Amino acid sequence: MLTAVLLFLPLAAAVLLYFTKGAATRALALGAALLEFGLAAYAAFAYQAHGSEFFNLNYAWIPSAGLNFHIGLDGLSLLLVLLTTFLVPLILLAAFKRDYDNPAAFYALVLFMQTGLLGVFVSLDAFLFYFFWEVALIPIYFLAGAWGGERRIAITLKFFLYTVVGSLFMLAGFVYLYLQTGPAANSLAAHSADLAAFYGLKLSASEQSWLFWLIFAAFAVKMPIFPFHTWQPDTYTESPAPATMLLSGIMLKMGVYGTMRWLLPIVPLGTSQWGKLVIILAIIGIIYGAVIAIRQRDLKRLIAYSSLSHVGLMGAGVFSLTQIGLQGAVIQMLAHGVNVVGMFFVADALERRTGTRYIPDLGGLTRRTPVLSVCFLVMLLSTVALPLTGGFVGEFLLLGGVYQYNAWAGAIAGLTIIFSAVYLLRMFQRVMLGPDSTFSTTITDLTGGELLVLGPLIALVFWLGLFPNTFLQLSEPAVTSILALVGR
Repeated sequence: MLTAVLLFLPLAAAVLLYFTKGAATRALALGAALLEFGLAAYAAFAYQAHGSEFFNLNYAWIPSAGLNFHIGLDGLSLLLVLLTTFLVPLILLAAFKRDYDNPAAFYALVLFMQTGLLGVFVSLDAFLFYFFWEVALIPIYFLAGAWGGERRIAITLKFFLYTVVGSLFMLAGFVYLYLQTGPAANSLAAHSADLAAFYGLKLSASEQSWLFWLIFAAFAVKMPIFPFHTWQPDTYTESPAPATMLLSGIMLKMGVYGTMRWLLPIVPLGTSQWGKLVIILAIIGIIYGAVIAIRQRDLKRLIAYSSLSHVGLMGAGVFSLTQIGLQGAVIQMLAHGVNVVGMFFVADALERRTGTRYIPDLGGLTRRTPVLSVCFLVMLLSTVALPLTGGFVGEFLLLGGVYQYNAWAGAIAGLTIIFSAVYLLRMFQRVMLGPDSTFSTTITDLTGGELLVLGPLIALVFWLGLFPNTFLQLSEPAVTSILALVGR
């Protein structure tokens, strides 16, 4: 029951927002998001006390077809639920810094998207997973399309088409898998869409080969993996800051999570056949994203390409099929979510103060913004993978997994740390240090409300870096189970 409350509380709050006005709109949105985080924190304690069965909820959805409303939590999905519920209140606080037309609709869409994201992480039925996968797309489409930049319509349509086409390939793969199953437990239906039923299938190598690409298409677009990435930089740049934070901080984790939960264990032979190619594509993405980031002059666009580069390392770590690689992907999903939300928040704070994101127009800001400079530097150094930060733990484990797979692949993937130091430190030097700009004497430092956003992010950066086992011990049983299924 707790899992269902976690899932539908944001949706109920989103509906109520349409009947509120003024200050009550913000209060209700933030209150619901904070309550949701409180429930997720309680779930984490309950999980340690009672295990995953405490969260299992399985009701007949369409009995004649063998489709169930089957949701639950294990250590892997719990961590992503915690990440989602932790970031959404901060994203809402960040949104309060700007005045959006029709704020009730804006905040309702953010909470509606939270329901879609949580649904993806807790679904244990294939068609329920697909349902929430598509539900998560609807609010971000309207957030980006209605409140985005000048090119928002064309760019949002491109993002929508990429995602929908990839999702349809995944749906086709799920339909085929569904037709290969036997009767569902306690059901008169001929087939089952339950995740456990898919895990139990014995498919030939040729079936798994083409099923791999059908299912992976949706995950590759969402992560994104090179060359399925072309929607990402434009969408991140043109979307309003809260939508960009949702996309980069949480939504791309759907692809990594889906790969681990729904791809590797179901088609292990397909993964074995095509995993090397995916690692090559991921490493190309690492280098490509970093090289393009070095050339960027728009602050948001630079962060977008930086995200592409770091996600490539996550993809390579997952397909290394090593314990350390998958655990690295788990911790890096958390660290990347925190880092990228913090970086985009700082970029938005600078744009609100100066009216520009163009790096050459900025400079000499740090003398009047010491608190902003320190917060910016902490988020940046975690992104660069400085020791004692969450970014270091994630990238160290990921590189270890890729190196175990292939030493040359690990060496090339390791260039991401060098490249990110080049473009991020140079960006910080030009924006915050460097010669004085026209904004050097007029810019103001962070306000108390802005520190409420960055403070928890910085705290989690160091928690992940100093005490990573807090999170790794939760995900370890799920990762072990996934690798055991892959090694069948």
